[in-house]
Amino acid sequence: MASLDSVSLAILLGAVLVMAGILSSLLALRFGAPLLLVFLLIGMLAGDSGPGQLQFDDVRTTYLVGSVALALILFDGGLKTRFASIRTVLAPSVVLATVGVLLTALITAPFAKYALDLNWTESLLVGAVVASTDAAAVFLLVHTQGLRLRPRVGATLEAESGTNDPFAIFLTLMLVEYISLGSSSAGHVAMEFIQEAVLGAVVGVFGGRLVVIALNQVALPQGLHAPFVTTAALVIFGGSQIMHASGFLAVYLAGIIIGNRPTRAHNSVVAFLDAATWLAQIVMFVLLGLLVSPSRLGASILPAVGIAFVLMLVARPIAVFACLAPFRFNWREKIFIAWTGLRGAVAIFLASIPMLVGLSKAYLYFDVAFVVVIISLLLQGWTLAPAARKLHV
Repeated sequence: MASLDSVSLAILLGAVLVMAGILSSLLALRFGAPLLLVFLLIGMLAGDSGPGQLQFDDVRTTYLVGSVALALILFDGGLKTRFASIRTVLAPSVVLATVGVLLTALITAPFAKYALDLNWTESLLVGAVVASTDAAAVFLLVHTQGLRLRPRVGATLEAESGTNDPFAIFLTLMLVEYISLGSSSAGHVAMEFIQEAVLGAVVGVFGGRLVVIALNQVALPQGLHAPFVTTAALVIFGGSQIMHASGFLAVYLAGIIIGNRPTRAHNSVVAFLDAATWLAQIVMFVLLGLLVSPSRLGASILPAVGIAFVLMLVARPIAVFACLAPFRFNWREKIFIAWTGLRGAVAIFLASIPMLVGLSKAYLYFDVAFVVVIISLLLQGWTLAPAARKLHV
C-alpha cells in the first residue's frame, strides 16, 4: 500500500504544481512578467533548495517531456503560420536560423572559454546551447503583449524562431558526440547535417500531406480530429528521430502544411493544440526549474551573467547584422530582430543533453544556460513592447 500511496502523492503534487503554474499566469499577465519565467520559478520553489523540498534529478524524464513539449510547440507554431506571410522572408529567416546560430555560438565561445576556464570545444558547446532563439518564448511574448509588428519583421521572427531549433540541436549533439567520443571530422559533421535537414524536410512535408488526406477522407467521430492531429504530429516527430532526421524541423514543416490546407475541424484542432501547448510548456518549465539547484549556481553565476550580456549585446547583434546585410532590412528592424532573440526552454533543454550522457562539467552547462535564460526573459522579455514602440516596428 505504501507504493500506491507514493504514486498517489506524486500525482497530487504534480497536479498542484501545474495548477499553480496556470493560476500564476493571471498574476504574471497583470504585472507584465514573462510567463515562462514564472513557471521556472515555481519549479525552483518546489525543488530541494526551495520550501517545497521535492527531490528531483530525473534528467531522462525531463528530456523526454522537453522533447514532446518542444515538438508540440513547433507544430502549433507551424499550424498558425500562413505560408503566404513567410514566403517573402524565407531566405533571411533560413540564413538567421543556420549561419546566425553558428555565428552566435562562435562569437560567444571565446568569452565562455576564458570566463569558465574551458577548452575550445567545451566553450563552443556553451555557445551552441544558448545560440538559438526560443520559439515558445517568441511566439508567447509577441502574442500576449499584443504586438502588431510590421509584417516582414513579424514573419522573419516567426520563421527564424521556428526553424533555428533544429540547427542548434544538431550543433549541440555533434559537439557532445565529439567531446564524449573525440571523433568527428568536418566532412562527417556536414554529411550528418545535410542528412538530418533533407530527411527532416521530406518526412515533414510527406507526413503533413498524409495527415491532411486522412483528416479529409476518414470519417472520425466528432471530437477526435484534434487528438488525431496531435498524436500524428508526435508520430512524425518520433519517426523522424528514429530515422536520424531532424524531428523538430519535420514537425514544424508538417504544421505549416496542415495549417495551410483546407481540413475538417480546423478551428477545434487549433484550439486543442493551444491548450496542449500551454500544458506542455508549463510541465516542461516546472520540471526544468526542479532540476535547478540555486546553491550550485554560486560558482558560475558571475561568468554566466557575463556570457548573457555578451550574447545579447555583442554576439546576437553581430550575427543578425551580418546575416541580414544582403537583404533589405533597415537598421531599426535589424536592432529589433537582434533584441528579440529571446532564450527560453530550448537553451535549458539543450543543456540537459550533456547531463543525460554524463559529460564532465555537465552541470556547468546547465547552470550557465539557466542564468542566461533568466536574464534574457527579464531584460528582453520585459522590454519587448517598449523596444518595438521606440524603434517604430
